[in-house]
Amino acid sequence: MKKRKHEQNKEPARRQNMWKAVKMELRQHKSSFAVYIVLRALVILVMIRQIMNQNYENVFLCILTLLLLFIPSFIQVNFKIELPTTLEIIVLLFIFSAEILGEISEFYIFIPFWDTILHTLNGFLAAAIGFSMVVLLNDDERVAMKLSPFFLALVAFCFSMTIGVIWEFFECGMDMFFGLDMQKDTIIHSISSVTLDPAGGNRPYAIHDITSTVVNGQELGLAAIWTSDCWIPWRIFWSTLSAPLSFP
Repeated sequence: MKKRKHEQNKEPARRQNMWKAVKMELRQHKSSFAVYIVLRALVILVMIRQIMNQNYENVFLCILTLLLLFIPSFIQVNFKIELPTTLEIIVLLFIFSAEILGEISEFYIFIPFWDTILHTLNGFLAAAIGFSMVVLLNDDERVAMKLSPFFLALVAFCFSMTIGVIWEFFECGMDMFFGLDMQKDTIIHSISSVTLDPAGGNRPYAIHDITSTVVNGQELGLAAIWTSDCWIPWRIFWSTLSAPLSFP
């Protein structure tokens, strides 16, 4: 009993010390701290506006963004990892661009290739994080691991690819189970599919220069056809999972 009470008394002290350390970490990096304060203020203003408009889904996105903006400092304090200031600023701007500008301000719709730009930036960020993690292990005397520059780059590349695929799992799951459109279906003007083969065989049948799309007898006003890549991440998942399962 006494041990439990002692642990319970220690918990609030740990949380207070953690918050103090996080605040100190934010103040030590003045440039990233300034970006954090500006972005946080903008998110709060957007959240107030969404509350006034009774758009509670966007209010949730704002709360999620506030939590995500806090993650870099949380990681540095709890895991004793020192992130470069430039990398930290890019991470903060990426979070703001994806959630506030992309989702709430609808940049995904109004600005062409906004989604592609963020995905490309995410690849560089994930590669930088993966590279930093391996370098930390490489430089740690307690870890008997020394990788050449080639393998450092290879691990960073694989880490970036893995993060990208996991994110596609998340987007696909949200689209499938919650009826969202996080993957932003692709509009195409030609298709090629074995399903359309008149003979019912395995030969792809192509349709080019699509000028209209009709669903259930209703013209959608699209001079093209749309498609979703939702099942691609799951195919990658099963092909990746089959590799370790093939070994005894």
